Amino acid sequence: MSPVLAGVLQFLALLAALALAYRPLGDYMARVYCSSRHLWVEKWIYRAVGADPSAEMRWPAYLRGVLAFSLAGVLFLYLLQRVQGVLPGSPGFAPIDPDQAFNTAASFVTNTNWQSYAGEQAMGRLVQTCGLAVQNFVSAAVGMAVAVALVRGFAARPGTRGCARTGEAPSHTGPLGNFWADLVRGVVRILIPLSVLGALVLVACGALQNFSGLHEVGQFGGGVQQWHGGAVASQEAIKELGTNGGGYYNANSAHPYENPNGLSNLFEIFLILLIPFALTRTFGRMTGSVRQGYAILAAMATIWTVFTALMMWTEFAHHGPAFEAAGGATEGKETRFGIAGSAIFSVATTLTSTGAVNSFHSSYTGLGGGLDLLGMQLGEVAPGGVGSGLYGMLVMAIVAVFLAGLMVGRTPEYLGKKIGTRQIKFAACYFLITPALVLGFTAAAVALPTPGGSTLNPGPHGFSEILYAYTSGANNNGSAFGGLSADTEWFNTTLGIAMMLGRFLPMVFVLALAGSLAGQGPVPQTAGTLRTHKPLFTGLLVGTVMIVTGLTYFPALALGPLAEGLAS
Repeated sequence: MSPVLAGVLQFLALLAALALAYRPLGDYMARVYCSSRHLWVEKWIYRAVGADPSAEMRWPAYLRGVLAFSLAGVLFLYLLQRVQGVLPGSPGFAPIDPDQAFNTAASFVTNTNWQSYAGEQAMGRLVQTCGLAVQNFVSAAVGMAVAVALVRGFAARPGTRGCARTGEAPSHTGPLGNFWADLVRGVVRILIPLSVLGALVLVACGALQNFSGLHEVGQFGGGVQQWHGGAVASQEAIKELGTNGGGYYNANSAHPYENPNGLSNLFEIFLILLIPFALTRTFGRMTGSVRQGYAILAAMATIWTVFTALMMWTEFAHHGPAFEAAGGATEGKETRFGIAGSAIFSVATTLTSTGAVNSFHSSYTGLGGGLDLLGMQLGEVAPGGVGSGLYGMLVMAIVAVFLAGLMVGRTPEYLGKKIGTRQIKFAACYFLITPALVLGFTAAAVALPTPGGSTLNPGPHGFSEILYAYTSGANNNGSAFGGLSADTEWFNTTLGIAMMLGRFLPMVFVLALAGSLAGQGPVPQTAGTLRTHKPLFTGLLVGTVMIVTGLTYFPALALGPLAEGLAS
């Protein structure tokens, strides 16, 4: 079987698995977020943190909950790293330096999981399991909670309180629900059960799951290496499922303990895409129109499919005698997965906020590396991170509806809500934040001699490495291009700031937008209302995503990956 055909079959198998899981998981998540029941373990958690899960929360209160919880997570994780040397389960591991501890704490709390350290050489088991793994769960749940709050803003009607035709009364009295209830339910009812199942499958595939100490592993070229064990499979499951991306080992998902074979590789891609795609079904169920969810799904799936096809083409068809002899661009790719398995994984991880890697993105062709960059710069909306992909695409849908209204001279509406000046201002602020962070910090790093000197490659490729780092940080992705010495005070600090601002400033405007929508009454449909569940709107949405991103980032891309790709 040819490698190209094998890649196509892998993609089709992945597509079939996602299609089978789409409806049951999407419907289940809608029931979770609109249920009036509290499980006994949830009630215990509410009492422990002093939260009232039925308290009314308008958007400022919901935002305060998000920010307070996340700040507490940053402080706790920072302290845990600083005292690592005296903690059990950290044999010989020194405390993490202040700048790197800040960077790591900001990274995991913001669902970025950028790592400027070698996991197996820096972090003890207690920090890995009680610090980093816990944040993998709760940071993903925070993103899901914000997305659900925005959906409630669209779905709010007199008497429904943000849930339409789900079969159960909502558990909240405020227009956007209750942050603490959404957070706890996301972890207890969705992420933990799915992670347990995912970890069992990974263990069956050969992933490591133990608490053993150091042991020696032989090398092909002779000699031995020392590796320590750990709860690898369980952390791997939530790292992919929650679109986190932080690897237990430095090699991330290219390490055989984390990703043993081709089957586990395909399963990890499935975990990455599972919840972001299924949330579009949840959106349709909560708004009372599954067709609206299908329209958003179609836009996401179209971009994902096109990017996957282009990535496989750039990596298989690159010209040159060395590439032709090897059957494609094999440099930096794990032979267990091949070009196709690496390309599909690469697109999945950069079109979501996962950041996990099973290959060396810096070794991709110039155009292939550019596709990875562009996937993140789209705002990671195809299907995007857990929660963040849905609310990013919904904000983009508001922009698309607004543009359609301008073209026909009609007040734009979406899901029965008028899109006016206030809503467009919130949407514009949402989209301006990330490019400002990415391009501003990249310009500073290139202009200042010391930060720019941290890259090992001059010219367009070196510029791409710096641009990739800040794109990954500000978009809360976490993957690295490679070749950039990012463990410096400059990069640890500025990337940490970019992660924090890139995560929480957009949430401010998403929740403000949700509150403004929830306060509106429904607008009746007329003959002039744009049918946002039709293929025409899906095409308009895809075009809006690509045009807005292209206009913003194309000059920077032209200086880096495009220049490198056209010169090769």
